[in-house]
Amino acid sequence: MTDENTLREAIIATALKMNALGINQGKSGNVSARFTLPSPRGEGGRTGRNAKQNHSASQCFLITPTGLPYEDTHPADLPFMPLAARDEHDFTGPRLPSSEWRFHRDIYAARPEAGAIVHTHGVYATTLACLGRGIPAFHYMVAVAGGIDIRCAPYATFGTQELSDHALAALRDRKACLLAHHGLIAMGPTLERALALAVEVEALARMYWQALQIGEPATLPDAEMKRVLEKFKTYGQPRD
Repeated sequence: MTDENTLREAIIATALKMNALGINQGKSGNVSARFTLPSPRGEGGRTGRNAKQNHSASQCFLITPTGLPYEDTHPADLPFMPLAARDEHDFTGPRLPSSEWRFHRDIYAARPEAGAIVHTHGVYATTLACLGRGIPAFHYMVAVAGGIDIRCAPYATFGTQELSDHALAALRDRKACLLAHHGLIAMGPTLERALALAVEVEALARMYWQALQIGEPATLPDAEMKRVLEKFKTYGQPRD
């Protein structure tokens, strides 16, 4: 089991890496990871209204704070939020959580296999999202996101429950989705795999955008994509 400080450092490293890789810019986007708190928290620093008593031995997540440059973020800056969080005051820590904490909370609650979530504003994924376009099966690697296509959720104001609801629907039976006029969400069992998926989807978005400059690319039939999905279940090295 990853210890708390190691996980905090890994979240910050992931946020820095997504910028270094060019799939995000500046203070945009956010990163989180699921964590089970072993003991009560709340002493010291700033603490959200309802957080003091609710965190003992509870399912929570650590998330990047809102509006803080990743290069200026320290492990102690990452707030805890319980999966039962009701509003932005349900946190523990000296910094306010990302404004997108709602969809992180809801994804973890609905998808027990999700151990980490990466949200990016990559140029190509966001370009497609601004057109309200998902990524169809123009290439078999689209299946890396868990389905026969990558959906684009309808637009809603950032940080709202409406946006979270749209994201959850777009992620049904998927591990990634686009958010209209906004960006990309990718999830995985670990930070490394969530980030790797975000990189893959951004590359697919770029390829699809480039193909669209020539014309609408043909798409693979659903039956073929389902074959690919089956093959992906045993592709690569065995995982522990």
